[in-house]
Amino acid sequence: MSLKLVLIRHAKSDWGDSGQRDHARPLAARGRRDAPRMAAWLAEGGHVPELVLCSDATRTRETIDLMQAAWPTPPAIRHEPMLYAAPPRQLRQALHGADARSVALVAHNPGIGRLAAELAESAPAHPRFHDYPTCAVTVLEFDARDWSAIGKGRVAGFAIPADL
Repeated sequence: MSLKLVLIRHAKSDWGDSGQRDHARPLAARGRRDAPRMAAWLAEGGHVPELVLCSDATRTRETIDLMQAAWPTPPAIRHEPMLYAAPPRQLRQALHGADARSVALVAHNPGIGRLAAELAESAPAHPRFHDYPTCAVTVLEFDARDWSAIGKGRVAGFAIPADL
């Protein structure tokens, strides 16, 4: 049996309001443009998830809202406060209760980028993989029965908006 994990860093956020709390920052115009493009890339590759576990921050919510609009079948979405600014260990824990074979995590750096590096059997030959810019997406495939049993996965795809 195989599992597919899609790791998505939120799209570019707006830093225009210096007094705004980090959790409430919305997407910038570039982020609103990039998210649907990355969603189309996922759909073209056959990587639309069945379930999305998404940080409850404004910018992650907006990212997944824009992405799901570009997918033929909208996934179930769960907004999880524990994913906000979470380290890799906490992101992995969120997966343990997932009941889908294909799951996306939508979260923040540095946690989401570190998780991608930890889970990749071998890093893709892409110059931006290790800094994981906004709206970066990694698709990983695992030979495992459930999410608590995943180890290293095969990278089935990696892209950033500048690639498209």
